[in-house]
Amino acid sequence: MPVRTRRVGAYGVCRRADGRVLMVRASAAAEFPGLWGLPGGGVDHGEHPVDALVRGFRAETGLELREWALRSVTADVRLLPRSGVVQHTDRIVYDVTPAPGELRGEGGDTGDAAEWVWPRECPLLPYAAHILGESAVRLPSIQDLSDFPLARPDRVQRFGAYALATDPDGRVLLTRIAPGYPGAGRWHLPGGGTDHGEVPERALARELFEETAQRGRVDGLLGISHRYDPAAVGPEGVPMSWHVIRALFRVHVDRPTRPTVQESGGSTAAAAWCTPSELAAKPLTDVVQAALDQVADGEGRLKSTPRSGHCRGG
Repeated sequence: MPVRTRRVGAYGVCRRADGRVLMVRASAAAEFPGLWGLPGGGVDHGEHPVDALVRGFRAETGLELREWALRSVTADVRLLPRSGVVQHTDRIVYDVTPAPGELRGEGGDTGDAAEWVWPRECPLLPYAAHILGESAVRLPSIQDLSDFPLARPDRVQRFGAYALATDPDGRVLLTRIAPGYPGAGRWHLPGGGTDHGEVPERALARELFEETAQRGRVDGLLGISHRYDPAAVGPEGVPMSWHVIRALFRVHVDRPTRPTVQESGGSTAAAAWCTPSELAAKPLTDVVQAALDQVADGEGRLKSTPRSGHCRGG
């Protein structure tokens, strides 16, 4: 019986003025030979997504990246015919500019070409077609994920969606981490890990309600937060090599209510709306401070959200 697995990948969209995009063709050794995808690849355990992007782009095209800006995050599930696993991939996508150099013909271990192509003239992998707004090759679909057991890796790499959420009065919504979890006692952004088969925005809405009983609207992607703690201890007291990658979204809660934690026994002990002055008195996680720094203007007020960039802290 197939098992469900998870991975995180970082990919670059590089488009010329004439509309051609730098893409990589899957080789005969790949799961879907002959289909075209974006250069990049999987994020190794403990690796920052930007480092994975630069490494994967170089391996598949021979080019070094000069600039990158966060474009989007998405997720998809695909049955891999060779390995027989049902793989969920969280994809972090950047707009990139390579440094001058010679484009290498081979596309890495599972690619046999790296070329500038017009996407609509090539058979595209579904994820690449979705990102580029093109038609994709139809692949076998998965109807019921519950039939397949979820594989448990030896090391924990977790992908989550989190919200810098504010209300019309400018208050910020925070959650306090429960005892036994990394960062216990500190105040954090509401959110949590995405489930297998779940896209980040849907996970964010679910976690926002479970942790705070609020419903909000997403107003853009703020950044990517990365934290690697090989000495972290889980809630059962068992050491784990903890690697968390968070997609940070800007969220507005137009009709705030009293925050209450809806789930019991989880990683959230409390939730609260906080004014700017109250924030200064609370022990905050690094990711909260990094998110606030990105959206605060010179007078300390929240401003409109930038559409690109990433947070390395937290």
